[in-house]
Amino acid sequence: MAAERLVVIGGDAAGMSAASQARRLKGTDALEIVAFERGHFTSYSACGIPYWVSGDVGTRDDLIARTPEEHRERDIDLRMRTEVTELDVAGRRVKALDRESGRTYWTGFDKLVIATGARPVRPALPGMDAAGVHGVQTLDDGQALLDSLDALGGRERRRAVVVGAGYIGVEMAEAMLKRGFEVTVLNRGEQPMATLDPDMGRLVHDAMDGLGITTVNGAAVTEILTGPDGRVSEVATDAGTYPADVVVLGIGVEPETELAREAGLPVGPHRGLLTDLSMRVVGHDNIWAGGDCVEVLDLVAGRTRHIALGTHANKHGQVIGSNVGGGYGTFPGVVGTAVSKVCDLEIARTGLREKDARAVGLRYVTATIESTQRAGYYPGAKPMTVKMIAEHRTGRLLGVQIVGREGAAKRVDVAAVALTAGMTVEQMTALDLGYAPPFSPVWDPVLVAARKTVAAVRGAGS
Repeated sequence: MAAERLVVIGGDAAGMSAASQARRLKGTDALEIVAFERGHFTSYSACGIPYWVSGDVGTRDDLIARTPEEHRERDIDLRMRTEVTELDVAGRRVKALDRESGRTYWTGFDKLVIATGARPVRPALPGMDAAGVHGVQTLDDGQALLDSLDALGGRERRRAVVVGAGYIGVEMAEAMLKRGFEVTVLNRGEQPMATLDPDMGRLVHDAMDGLGITTVNGAAVTEILTGPDGRVSEVATDAGTYPADVVVLGIGVEPETELAREAGLPVGPHRGLLTDLSMRVVGHDNIWAGGDCVEVLDLVAGRTRHIALGTHANKHGQVIGSNVGGGYGTFPGVVGTAVSKVCDLEIARTGLREKDARAVGLRYVTATIESTQRAGYYPGAKPMTVKMIAEHRTGRLLGVQIVGREGAAKRVDVAAVALTAGMTVEQMTALDLGYAPPFSPVWDPVLVAARKTVAAVRGAGS
């Protein structure tokens, strides 16, 4: 029998993880693998781009886990700078455009993996396409930003405006600060880090101010203004105008699913592809999808969400590759764990915010505590704030947010495990966590928050 053909659209985390896992399970005599990537790079850490831009990561190649040549050595026919422009589901074929030669051609498939990722949100406002305005999602984007910074030369005063104050926004604000720019962050929301509740976001705002980053909340961008050379010169908002030599868009990303939607594949409320537990596209036995182009089940809220994270993408790829290769795997869902930092301030969250709990009809209580990441008497002890949300009456943990210094962010992993296990805050107080003065107070801050939340649950009555 002729080998089956697997076609993979997208050469980063989900796509190439799926291809590599399928190849481990099936040799070339049983499975031919053809992968298309429209960019210049494969299998890289998009999450590391801000740290490459800042100079913390030395070179672009440090972010690349596996090159196209390494994939080809594993008998994967990887076609770079080639974009899939049309998907014929009924005919089981894809149309590809070779960006270098301009040639287009069709390739048939027996099985298909869609891993087209996400694209930065770029509002349709005047001047958004001007030189010096950059979204940051791929290595190509990161290189374009660095080239743009180099083009500024040795100006004595350099000003960067970051539009948006989510994870990408605060990370890119730090990167620009480290490169010697005066940094202004324009944020439409009440506080930076909308993935946190506003009271926790205020802590981030205060810390950014202390670092010399100007954060303007409640500011909606209306236009990008340019100079005589066509390069960005100012950013206009409904709250004022801000000078800029470079603009970085940190508004967030959206699923890159236009190709799939045009082919009639199902998408959810966040425009991400819908899959079952095996990552198979709903209603299509021979098509799988993973990474930033899909929606995933939120195990706490019971609804689908769009979360663009490399951790999920790699897991999706492993599950898809196992199933395509004749094995078995499932991806049950997420609890929404994420960490970030701006300079030495660490930011973490998992589970639901207050407004998320309200949106799904849950009554809840909250508790917020101040602690330190080490015993208070141990050198280097620094403050940490932990906010915990639990379901009214039952005490089931719903969410945790942490803002603090060194050693704060990864404490959220304890809460992520508790959420996945469906634990109550009272059960959490008995967790046997590690203790020594250099690492934690006798009562870990997460457990202190759990104790206070237990009291809130009991005090809430019926």
